[in-house]
Amino acid sequence: MAAEQDPEGRAAARPLLTDLYQATMALGYWRAGRAQDQAEFELFFRQCPFGGAFALAAGLRDCVRFLRAFRLRDADVQFLASALPPDTDPAFFEHLRALDCSGVTVRALPEGSLAFPGVPLLQVSGPLLVVQLLETPLLCLVSYASLIATNAARLRLIAGPDKRLLEMGLRRAQGPDGGLTASTYSYLGGFDASSNVLAGQLRGVPVAGTLAHSFVTSFSGSEVPPDPMLAPAAGQGSQVDLAASVEMWLERVCGHLGLGVQEPHRGERAAFVAYALAFPRAFQGLLDTYSVRRSGLPNFLAVALALQELGYQAVGVRLDSGDLLQQAREIRGVFRTAAAQFGVPWLQSVPIAVSNNIDEEELARLAQKGSEVNVIGIGTSVVTCPRQPSLGCVYKLVSVGGQPRMKLTEDPEKQTLPGSKAAFRLLGSDDVLQLAEEPPPQAGQELRVWPRGARESRTVRPAHVEPLLRLWVQQGQLCEPLPSLAESRAFAQQSLHCLSPAHRRLEQPALYQVALSEKLQALVDRLSAGGAL
Repeated sequence: MAAEQDPEGRAAARPLLTDLYQATMALGYWRAGRAQDQAEFELFFRQCPFGGAFALAAGLRDCVRFLRAFRLRDADVQFLASALPPDTDPAFFEHLRALDCSGVTVRALPEGSLAFPGVPLLQVSGPLLVVQLLETPLLCLVSYASLIATNAARLRLIAGPDKRLLEMGLRRAQGPDGGLTASTYSYLGGFDASSNVLAGQLRGVPVAGTLAHSFVTSFSGSEVPPDPMLAPAAGQGSQVDLAASVEMWLERVCGHLGLGVQEPHRGERAAFVAYALAFPRAFQGLLDTYSVRRSGLPNFLAVALALQELGYQAVGVRLDSGDLLQQAREIRGVFRTAAAQFGVPWLQSVPIAVSNNIDEEELARLAQKGSEVNVIGIGTSVVTCPRQPSLGCVYKLVSVGGQPRMKLTEDPEKQTLPGSKAAFRLLGSDDVLQLAEEPPPQAGQELRVWPRGARESRTVRPAHVEPLLRLWVQQGQLCEPLPSLAESRAFAQQSLHCLSPAHRRLEQPALYQVALSEKLQALVDRLSAGGAL
């Protein structure tokens, strides 16, 4: 299979991103003559993350890219030969060299879909040896992506639709791959942009960023800009010495704020001027390097008003310490009085951005009614998922040679559901799993189902029936174009909007029911009791 020729291919996983026991099982299948047996696996999770009632499915695009590029290179095979017993038949390694995913078929939830326990995120079928080898890479690609997307969706629900959310967690992420995945799927989950430039280049995630405290502290105030002149925004008229104009405005600003002109830090002001000369149309001030009230705010206003005279508008300020909510209110008050004092109406609505270890609780505080915060940057709490670091996805065999397979175990929660299945969402009821051979449910018709974990069945009459699993790859060929990341993001937000408030609630939500058809439940009961297939 040919790999996709696009920049994202550079981020694709490699075939040996796997556990050794996948290779040992592959040798076992090959030695037993079962490498070509047709098998089906399902990838799913058992419990919704973060104590919530939903998850978002993510990672499908990465999985498809991985499958289409899957091929063991000579170096890969040579390493496996060094890890397996030295007397392994060389013919096995020749078999590995010829492997690809041309016989693999994938059905899956579209990226951004609501997902619930036990409902497959992926169904992978094909030759037993190959689909076994795919287990660990697919789990790696889906589990963290779905966890991040779900975490981001929770943060978006807390923030509400109007706050702008920026993911800023690359430096806190679990390595480069974790950082890229987090930036990609936090965007899918509802964030507006990321600081991660590579995510912008490879995945098309909108990128955003301005300046850090190091930029501000690097200036002492004695620096002389090599070219302090700035032309008007309209492109016509004489250039103005911006640094000199800022000093003139500083006197007026300090008089308005009741400050002495010596109080605002000279180095900070020089840093703001330097940044404004570089980005006159996108000037943003980082206010808390020294003192917000006595330095950052007056220096920002002086530069913003000097830019205003030339037809430019500052795009915002940022806070990175202290009581962010209270400071934002105080800053907004200053902006309103300054806007009136200096006749600059737009100044009263300058966006206020905040950051600094923001978690769900602090986000709820910043998003409350009356908050003057417009933009919220979140790092650690989105990329590391501190409330739950793993989604716990599993990849389980459900059929071989068309015959159902079921794992029983000593733990009932780890029992699997046998057979090739279809999944449907019943509007006003449940998600229903049934055997693929069964006719699909019909809207308006009664259907008897067994909610998972219940001892009795119940009858439902769905108003609408939605098939959940779509065919994306058939015998190695892509069946339809995959949605773009932006399209999947929009679909995720639409899906969340359709979820009932009781299930969308983040604390003590109502449990979303997943049920089995009568025929699937009967098969489970028979196999659980040790009956014949």
